This record gives sequence, structure tokens and C-alpha cells, in this order.
Amino acid sequence: MKKFLPYFLFFLFVIPSVVKAQFETYKDSVVQLYGVVMSADSLKALPAVSIVVKGRNQGTISSDEGVFSIVVLKGDQLEFTSVGYKPKLVTIPRNLDGNQQSMIQLMVEDTIYLPATIIRKRPTREEFERDFVNAQVPDDEREIARQNLSEKNLRALMAAYPKDGREATNYFLKQNAQKYYSAGQLPPQNIFNPFAWSEFIKAWKRGDFKNKNGD
Repeated sequence: MKKFLPYFLFFLFVIPSVVKAQFETYKDSVVQLYGVVMSADSLKALPAVSIVVKGRNQGTISSDEGVFSIVVLKGDQLEFTSVGYKPKLVTIPRNLDGNQQSMIQLMVEDTIYLPATIIRKRPTREEFERDFVNAQVPDDEREIARQNLSEKNLRALMAAYPKDGREATNYFLKQNAQKYYSAGQLPPQNIFNPFAWSEFIKAWKRGDFKNKNGD
């Protein structure tokens, strides 16, 4: 028991005195701040001014008479912001006496340049109908896809782009198969083949024999 007596006395007398000293120090640094925000040129009370403690999630706004109240610490920075006025940053002095202080904060008007407004006369009914009829409505994605997959565009792409490896191989094998089919004899003449004539007529109707210019 005697071994734990110094620790007991330490927690009984030393710790409370340290906590009390820290509390007194913190208590002395807290300031209840009262103030009023006014315009610098006309000394008019400014309502709805935002007062924020910089670096902390703490703040308030001024009332309709420009009055505000906030609890801060000595050394804090208060930022005053309002639409149409320049922001103002105020530092609370650390050597203030007491825990209640008052202040008057003046705000300077800020010049804001807005873009020019162009007023035009209202179009007549005839002008509106003309512009509406002649308006070029862009195609949507579905219409663009339909045009890209049309038979005309696909034929143009087939004529313009070379064959890939698979198409070239199939064409080569097909040519060899036809050559081997008639090996040792006269090749067949498609001029007497009714199926060839049918395919020729279909291709002619589709326009397969037209050049790229459509002639």
C-alpha cells in the first residue's frame, strides 16, 4: 500500500491543480464579441453579412440592424463577407482585457462589372415563320447511325477501303476453287448461266457499276 501512496497523492493534488490552471488559461482566452456591421460611406447598417472564424467551422450572420454576436478566441481571425462589398479580415488581439468586447466593422463597397445587355425588337410573325421553316435541325444519334449504315455508304466504304486479311484470304481461296473446278477443261462461260444473268441484273439495279461520282 505504501508503494502506491506517492501515485495516489500525485493524482489527488497535482492533476487537479494542472487541470484547473489549463481551464483558467482557456477561460481567459475566450471572448464574447458583440458588434455591428455598417457601410463605410453612409454608415448604414448591413444585414445578412457573413462572419466566419477562419480555420474553424464556426460563424454567424448579422441581423437586419447589422448586429452580430459570436464567441471567439484571442488570436482568431474573423472574415466579413457580403455581396457588393469587399471582404474584410480582422484579427482578434491576444492582449485584450476581459472576456467581453464590442466592435464596429465598416465595409467598403466593391464595384462589380456586369456583362452588357443587348435588347432587340421582337420578331414579327412572318419573320418567325420564315426562320422556323428554314431552321436546320441537327440529326440525332439514331439518324446519324442509320445514315452511316445505309447501303450507299457501305458500298462507298467497300470501294474506298482495301480488303482486310480475312477478306483477301477468302477471295484468294475462292479464285483457286474456281480454277481447280475447271482444271483440264474449258472454263464455264457465265454468259449462258441464267443465275449469273440474274445477279448481273440485280447489281445493275442497285447501281454497283456506277463510279464514285454517281455517273
